[in-house]
Amino acid sequence: MNDFSSRRDFLKSAALLPLAATAGVGLSPATAFAAIEPIKRVGGPMLKTSLNAYSFAKLLGTGGTGPLKLVELAEVCAKMGFDAFDPTGYYFPGYEKNGPGVPTDKFVYALKRRAFDLGLGISGTGIGNNFTLADKAARAIDVQRIKNWSEVAAKLGAPVIRVFADTQLRAQTWESASKGAKRDDVERWIADDIRACAEHAGKFGVIIGVQNHGDFIKTADDQISLLKRIDSPWCGAIVDTGYYKADDVYAEMAKAAPYAVNWQIKQSPYGVEKEAEAPTDMKRLLKIVRASGYRGYLPLETLSPRSGGSGYDPYKVVPKFLAELRQVIAETA
Repeated sequence: MNDFSSRRDFLKSAALLPLAATAGVGLSPATAFAAIEPIKRVGGPMLKTSLNAYSFAKLLGTGGTGPLKLVELAEVCAKMGFDAFDPTGYYFPGYEKNGPGVPTDKFVYALKRRAFDLGLGISGTGIGNNFTLADKAARAIDVQRIKNWSEVAAKLGAPVIRVFADTQLRAQTWESASKGAKRDDVERWIADDIRACAEHAGKFGVIIGVQNHGDFIKTADDQISLLKRIDSPWCGAIVDTGYYKADDVYAEMAKAAPYAVNWQIKQSPYGVEKEAEAPTDMKRLLKIVRASGYRGYLPLETLSPRSGGSGYDPYKVVPKFLAELRQVIAETA
């Protein structure tokens, strides 16, 4: 029996228990929502490379308004030697930051066909959302956007769509966005929203990946607690190596890795400003990935400095980081 089947069986069984909704009152989320388990994998680790389109964010432009188009980025990825790419939703024509807009089927299928011609897989996609907001109506708009984009992901052939549990608003945290709500209450409403998204995405064979981003999810325990509360076979972790906030960030990665449905490989585990002084220990990271038995894509994501400036050139930074990743994949095999 596979992992998805075992979780489905649990959900069916739970539906027969009328007291299930109250049985967890007074318990911690990890106790009350404990059905989710690490993904059961077989065959040993198998790793492939991918590029998160965010690495070319400024050139792509929100809504595809920049000089570089997604189809052209696919060609760049093929020339650089990637196995796949991750066309983030922000860069599709029709993307709405605060609305449910989606690209036309014509555009989606043209991109999918070009990726196929180039021998590229599509490792995933992602959009923005703010589920820590106290405003339920605003969260409902984000739920609908994710549902819509789950259908886009299915048309693309993308198995995973990334969503956030962290506040994505400038100069705000989950505490301010939630207007001082208790953490358990915020986790509950995040879980309810993501579960609704996962139920819809699952109808189209798409997995919702919950990405840590250093705010509501600072640690692997935070991430796993939320996954347990969501408790869906169509939801798992995106392990973003650059956004755990803990004394031992590699220990956090190792704890979250068994739940990973995808990754985001960053140049530093301490943020873009630390890339020079504290680069990612790639060999240590790849040993963690392999130890989890992960089979799938490792999308890398390079970032331009928050301070701005003209020093960041993805055409130089990306292939250099890809070469490093490929070398360590080979060395740790």
